[in-house]
Amino acid sequence: MPLHRIGRSFYSVQDQRRRHALNQPHLLPSVPTRKTAALAALSGATLLLLAACGGGGGGGGIGIGVGVPPPAVDNGRGSVVSDPPTLTAALSASQFATSLQASDQGKALLQVAGAPKCGIDLRYLEYRTVGAKNEATNATAAIMVPTGTDVACSGQRPVVLYAHGTTAAKAYNLAKWTDSTQPAAGEGLMVAAMFAAQGFIVVAPNYAGYDKSTLPYHPYLNGDQQGKDMVDALTAARKTFSGINANDAGSLFITGYSQGGYVAMAAHREMQATGKTVTASAPLSAPSAISLLTDYTYLGWPALGSTLFVPLLSTSWQQQFGNVYSSTSDVYEAQYATGIDTLLPSTSPGTLFTSGKLPQLALFPADAKPGPLTSDLKIFYGPNNLIKQSFLTLAAGDIQSNPCPGNALPDTTASRGTTTPLDCKPSTGFRKAAIANDLRNWAPTRPMLMCGGANDPTVNFASTRATSGYFRARGVPAAALAVVDLEDSAAIDAYSTARAGFAQAKSLLAQSTPGSATDKAQAVTLAYHGTLAPPFCLASARGFFQGVLAAGG
Repeated sequence: MPLHRIGRSFYSVQDQRRRHALNQPHLLPSVPTRKTAALAALSGATLLLLAACGGGGGGGGIGIGVGVPPPAVDNGRGSVVSDPPTLTAALSASQFATSLQASDQGKALLQVAGAPKCGIDLRYLEYRTVGAKNEATNATAAIMVPTGTDVACSGQRPVVLYAHGTTAAKAYNLAKWTDSTQPAAGEGLMVAAMFAAQGFIVVAPNYAGYDKSTLPYHPYLNGDQQGKDMVDALTAARKTFSGINANDAGSLFITGYSQGGYVAMAAHREMQATGKTVTASAPLSAPSAISLLTDYTYLGWPALGSTLFVPLLSTSWQQQFGNVYSSTSDVYEAQYATGIDTLLPSTSPGTLFTSGKLPQLALFPADAKPGPLTSDLKIFYGPNNLIKQSFLTLAAGDIQSNPCPGNALPDTTASRGTTTPLDCKPSTGFRKAAIANDLRNWAPTRPMLMCGGANDPTVNFASTRATSGYFRARGVPAAALAVVDLEDSAAIDAYSTARAGFAQAKSLLAQSTPGSATDKAQAVTLAYHGTLAPPFCLASARGFFQGVLAAGG
């Protein structure tokens, strides 16, 4: 069970350590902190009717209406492939509660999400959307409909549009989270407990390129496509609501974690730009400042999981723009270059690592220039590395010659507060794509909450600081933009309980981890992004949404 799948790893510390070799991380480069010192010990063990009509007999059959045009065929973006969406599971509130009580993960979720008020009808939707080149394709999604007699579960209900985090698994399907062998089981369970069981209708796309989508790649961190994909899933889902007892109140909340945080923000941007109603959003641990994160990677601060993230990015952006490389061998060492552009999504990182398709940690050569900024980061530099020195030289040189105002390393008050963070002209295709997909190019007009942890070793909290700083510089009022740092224990506000719970979870994990202080710190570091932070950021998002509703939406 992947360590860094959201909510998937509420298991024993011993299991966390034993399963770390199959780690499935989420997102991009992190600023080194005290916690990252523990990474040095990882080098040996890492990471969703057509009704047919009959005729009569005796000459009185159904005739063809003369002069009546046939009904329009709906097969464009946001259309439904099969209606109604297939029911994959139905749980009462008590059944769901019993299920949660049966595992350590479920018990931990109950502590944060609260006891289920509603049962859940889980449905599988297939819809039509587009790929990176506006090519028509299909994708699938989960729809979770609250059921039961509690006032929170009946009548008109608000909708949550949820975006999932990074996964290498092609079979990822949030409509089958009740199957414990499904890669999406952990994340689906958390979303169900946090939102559907508390009275929110949930629409959760699997994205183009996953599950039964025929798109042969995933448009990873392609802001334009991923925003459209989310809107198309919601549009299709709403077309089915009347037939599945989903009574839409009209309030729409968008959220997601990690890659999903980026996708949630892209969806908010897309809906705002096209005049669609958003009540509020909550991008969580979002790599929204993607060009900052990729610049940091090439300047010596790679993240755990970079050997998965970079291939996802290069393939996605090559499909989008066609100029990231002329050949994969421009970027990747010979042992990985052939087929890497069709490698993902496919299977688990563990399988990719053990089969030699990707290295576990070594992103750059051992003697790379520039090298690691601190000794703790040396684990990302070594033999059998993924990225060629020649590509690193081009990227680093481009950063030096064409710096972006919002990407200063380290970040500064000025770099975080500029209204022109992307006022730069990169020369390399990869950096051009990163700038094009960076989300610091709009400002929300509806309330937004951003959440993460300052010591996150997987998604650099500098992304949240830079994006929120940009929004404030663009005039988004403080009352409409909440930023939650789970590490800021001194803050006294509506999210203090979440911060306290996060601190307690870290402490309990450290205390229950056998071994040295280094072993304990390592356990916290490994669990930080995928296990410790998600429930508390999602709880903060739910509280934020409830507050917006209470204030009149």
